Formats: sequence, C-alpha cells, structure tokens
Amino acid sequence: MFAPYACHPAASRGRLFGEELSTFRSPWQRDRDRIIHSSAFRRLKHKTQVFVEQDGDAYRGDYFRTRLTHTIEVAQVARTIAGALGLNTDLAEAVALAHDLGHPPFGHTGEDALAALMAPWGGFDHNAQALRIVTRLERHYADFDGLNLTWETLEGIAKHNGPIAPPLPYALAEVNAAWDLELHTHASAEAQVAAVADDIAYNHHDLHDGLRSGLFTEADLADLPLIGPAFAEVDRLHPALDPMRRRHEALRRVFGVMVEDVIAVAQGRLAAACPPDVAAIRAMEGPIIRFSKPLFQNLKAVKGFLFTRMYRAPSVMEERAHVTAMLNAVFPMMLDDPRLMPADWQAEALAAPNRAERARVVLDYVAGMTDRFAIAEYQRLTGRPAAMAPRG
Repeated sequence: MFAPYACHPAASRGRLFGEELSTFRSPWQRDRDRIIHSSAFRRLKHKTQVFVEQDGDAYRGDYFRTRLTHTIEVAQVARTIAGALGLNTDLAEAVALAHDLGHPPFGHTGEDALAALMAPWGGFDHNAQALRIVTRLERHYADFDGLNLTWETLEGIAKHNGPIAPPLPYALAEVNAAWDLELHTHASAEAQVAAVADDIAYNHHDLHDGLRSGLFTEADLADLPLIGPAFAEVDRLHPALDPMRRRHEALRRVFGVMVEDVIAVAQGRLAAACPPDVAAIRAMEGPIIRFSKPLFQNLKAVKGFLFTRMYRAPSVMEERAHVTAMLNAVFPMMLDDPRLMPADWQAEALAAPNRAERARVVLDYVAGMTDRFAIAEYQRLTGRPAAMAPRG
C-alpha cells in the first residue's frame, strides 16, 4: 500500500520507552490519538493565529481561525497529499496535529515576546517547545513523562521545516541528547508534507480572515497573482454571485491550485529521483516535497501582501504591543516570585537549582496559557484591566 520511500509501520524505530504494539492501531495511529487526547492539543482551541481572542473586541469574533482550527486544516491537507503520493497518511497526520503544540498565547507575537524574555537562558522556539511538551510536560501516563511518541513523529516535529544546525534551542537540545533525531538530515517525506500543508492552510485561511476582518477587500487582491485570476474565473462562471459565495468560490480555487501543484511537483521529482527508501529521502540535498518555482514566486507576492496589509496592519501592531506588554509584566513577576503560580508549578520552580532552570519552568507555564488565561493572569497579578496594559 505504501511507496518504497514511505515510512512503513513495521520499520519504525519505536519509542524511547518500550511498549507492546497495539492490536488494532499502527504506531502512528497511536501517536495521532495521544496527541489529540493531550492537554496541549485541547488548549489550541483558545490560542490564536493573528487576532487575539478576548471578549468585547469590536472586530474580532469566533469566526477567525485559532491554532486548533488551523491544525485541523493542516492535518486534512497533509492526509490528502500524503495519500496521493503513496506516503503514510497516519504519520503525516500525526506530525501535522503536533506541529503547533508549542505555540504560546497570542500567536507569533507571544513567541517573539517570550523569545526576548528568555534570551539570557537559551531563548524560545515553538517547534522545540512542542518537543518538550510531548516528551516531558504532558504528565498523564504511569510509566513515563510526555506522550512517548515514536522516533519518526518526534523527528517530524523537530525538522519538518528542514535540517537544524547548531546552536540548538534549549528544549530541542535536551530532547536530542536523550534520543538522536539526526538533525543534520531532512525529515521523512511525510513530515515534509506536513510542512507544506501548513503553508497551504495559512495562506488560504489568512486571506479569508483578512477579508472577514476588513483589513483589506477583494478589490485589493485583484492584481495579486493566483488570487486575482481566481476571482476573475468565478466572475466568468458565476456572474452576479453574492459576495460571500464569490469569496469562498475564489479562495477554494486558490486552495486547490496549491494542493495540486505540490502533488504534481512531488510526483515528478519522486519519479526522477527514484528514492529506494526513506533513508534516501533524508539524505537528499533539499526537500522532495515543495511548490513549483512559478507558484512559489506567486505565493511570495501573496505573503508580501499579507505581511503588509494584515500582519503589520496598524490595528494588529497596536494589539501586538498590547499583548507583549502583558507578557512582559507577567513573566518577570512569576520568575521573581514562583508562589504566584499554581502549587505544582511553584514547587517545581522553587526546586530549580538556578535562575536559568527556574526561568524554564516559568516559561513552560506561561507558554502553555491560552489567550484568555494569559489575559486573566495579567489582570490578577497587576490588578489592572487588560485594556489598561501599555501599548508601546
């Protein structure tokens, strides 16, 4: 059922802590299920992509994507592409479902803020934090910390975006020291699929969310490659279509073009390279799963537009400064006085042998917060409403 270059369940390198094989599920089906049932996965429901989730906001609502809805979309795309290429869909799905577990509250803004706060103690990286979550911070099983995922899933989480050169983020170095993830090589094709699926999903839904928020209009997209032609095709086939249907029809075409391009390019590259096994995929000089060069250039233009009109829109930048100020207030307070955290966390922080290790415990706690909880903690610790946090 699988191509020779796919990851085969019988050839899995197994788990750090040995377990009996499941009667009904493959190793990567078990990984997928453990990820879905984890606490970190559930918290993705209230972690945001671009727009901060808080009550009373004039232009944000429940419609916009969260980390959870984004993750589900990525997993769906990953299964589609992996299936078309003869890859292991369960492994691709498991990596996709885990790829954003390490994101802190407030999207990339939160990551930037925590990276700056942790700069003296090894920094912060959401991919590395995802590994720390699935190997250490999820504490539900009797025989081990973490989820005890297979080597292939851990590899995919670590390097789905490509090989990683030293110096390693703290959390990644810790995991790699316990189990060599061969960070100098590429990941499996399944993990590469998850990475491209991530690009496809956010390119698609950020256009949706940006339009919905009013940060730009369909007219602003008319001259963009890929996007403008999609709207033009819908207008030709469905004149006078109502605005919401028109938007959906156009963007679903953009979505389809991206998926079909990746599949066609990968099929051609795999046929030309004829990799005999997954080891050959890992040893390649570059990723085997990618967009075509023309589409990649078109997507660069789309990303450039989104960066200017959405990610750096004045209203979004104001909110970035706002939530950064909240994290800049909460993190040092907990670092200086761990008793401000819940009992289990404060005990671990107070037992830390030095300030660097204490900072890592505080980071684990803060990074695990949802947007709503981070706002509530700011209000509790400062006595000020979130609306009164400095905005830079």
